[in-house]
Amino acid sequence: MRTLLVSLLAVFALAAQPVLADDISTAIDNFREAGAGDFIDDSYGYAVFPSIGKGGIGIGGAHGKGEVYVGGKRVGQTKMNQITYGLQLGGQVYSQMIFFRDKRAFEDFSSGNFEFGAQATAVALTAGAQASTSTGGGGNASAGTDADSSTVSSSERQYDGRSGMAIFTITKGGLMYEATLGGQKFKYEPT
Repeated sequence: MRTLLVSLLAVFALAAQPVLADDISTAIDNFREAGAGDFIDDSYGYAVFPSIGKGGIGIGGAHGKGEVYVGGKRVGQTKMNQITYGLQLGGQVYSQMIFFRDKRAFEDFSSGNFEFGAQATAVALTAGAQASTSTGGGGNASAGTDADSSTVSSSERQYDGRSGMAIFTITKGGLMYEATLGGQKFKYEPT
């Protein structure tokens, strides 16, 4: 079982390698255009992952590398790993940004190893789509298809009360659409 998981993650990481070369500033611009501009401008800080690769056949995994900013200045780098179990099939590549409301939220994330609980969810953004969930726990994120809307509504502009974080994703491609974050583990290294 463990060999299968390691093999799956290795193949997946190799397949996602060309995508990992995406530029951080391009990812930030994409999130700004999709409606997260106020979070980018007003948050204490944020972590940006230009490409996270995810795949699974019963057992799945995800991996991505990113950078962390406070006050618009790069303060570190981070890696995300996730292992999932259950009914799943396919692969996906997406971008993710995690916004820190205040210094406490940033310190929680940057304390070394941080993990989202099983109820963590993200607002899923796409060009020409409207997000339809909150950033708190307890639900799944999905995106509508309203071609005239590409912004997050004001009711969704809230940070999770427990963590002080807000999470957004933009799907870049693939056949597995999910924005559940439970089990994502982050390792932070200051620069």
